[in-house]
Amino acid sequence: MPLNRMIEKAYNLIKEGRIEQISDDAYNVVGEHGTYIVIRKIDGSVTCNCPGFITKKKCSHSLAVIMLNQPALLRSIKREVERSEKHKGKMGETKG
Repeated sequence: MPLNRMIEKAYNLIKEGRIEQISDDAYNVVGEHGTYIVIRKIDGSVTCNCPGFITKKKCSHSLAVIMLNQPALLRSIKREVERSEKHKGKMGETKG
């Protein structure tokens, strides 16, 4: 999955309220294909039990938890996603 798509998916998980903190370091994340557990380690790294993370060591679920715990990063991504959505909307208006 391209990085920009993973970022959008992670942002949407947060925006749609699909992340539930279940302990200091564990989160339930309701993804498109199931509910996964993301664990935040003491060093700030994360793990997820979804198939994508198990094979590729990265996924939108783990990225969403990282973003959720870094407010400045989340604000920056929110601005970029909104800017991108606005641009897509304008592109759609010119077609037709």
